[in-house]
Amino acid sequence: MNRIEKYFKSLRLKKKKAFGVFLTAGYPNLNLSKEILKNLPDLGVDFIEIGIPFSDPMADGPLIQESSEEALKKGMNIEKCFDLVSEIRLREKNKPLILMGYYNPIFSYGNNKFIKKAVHLGVDGVIIVDLPIEEDNEFFYDARKNNLHVIRLVTPTTNLSRLKKILKKAQGFIYYVAVTGITGTKSAKSLDVSKRIKLIKSLTNLPVIIGFGIKTPDQAMQMSTISDGIVIGSSIVEVIKNSKSFKDVYNNCLSFIKKMMTKF
Repeated sequence: MNRIEKYFKSLRLKKKKAFGVFLTAGYPNLNLSKEILKNLPDLGVDFIEIGIPFSDPMADGPLIQESSEEALKKGMNIEKCFDLVSEIRLREKNKPLILMGYYNPIFSYGNNKFIKKAVHLGVDGVIIVDLPIEEDNEFFYDARKNNLHVIRLVTPTTNLSRLKKILKKAQGFIYYVAVTGITGTKSAKSLDVSKRIKLIKSLTNLPVIIGFGIKTPDQAMQMSTISDGIVIGSSIVEVIKNSKSFKDVYNNCLSFIKKMMTKF
């Protein structure tokens, strides 16, 4: 059984919701992102999404685009992302780690090589933003053979027919994009989201996690009540960007995450 399945099953038995954090690998620099990511489990974060920097992150808003650009300028690549995974796994054995990014860097690295190394180092799932289900067989079936979950994205505009197709190839959990458009530019509205979550849950037993548009502790609480958990990302990147110095980044990030969890 994959770590994602085990951990989310445990949360369900405890009647708890999952709290996840996304951070672009190598932002604002390699050492700081490493220190933040390594310490997230100790804060009570349930799963971690590590963003693989890419030169053209079309689904992301200005904040994450900028973080990706900065990380690439400082030499971040897939190998260094794997080094981060290895560092986190030395401290945290049970909580899920997920790599999130775009297909071009993975394809250039080599699908089989990427999958094998990811599993070997302790990655539990991948989210490939720009790889549709119609074109992912080459990657998906190799990943499934190696027990690496391919996490599926569902949006407010996903129609019923396509939703059913997506769910047939879904693993781990469903990542529900709570707002239309790019990341970090809008806030999620619980009433609209609730209707969609109920529909998704009527079609699958997989947990449904809400991401995009969660910026405050109140929103985190509201979204968790209508789902199996939430993930925050753009708001953390904004905290990093607004920090006055590298010295402030670590404490500011951890303080913000603690604040986001206060009503969770």
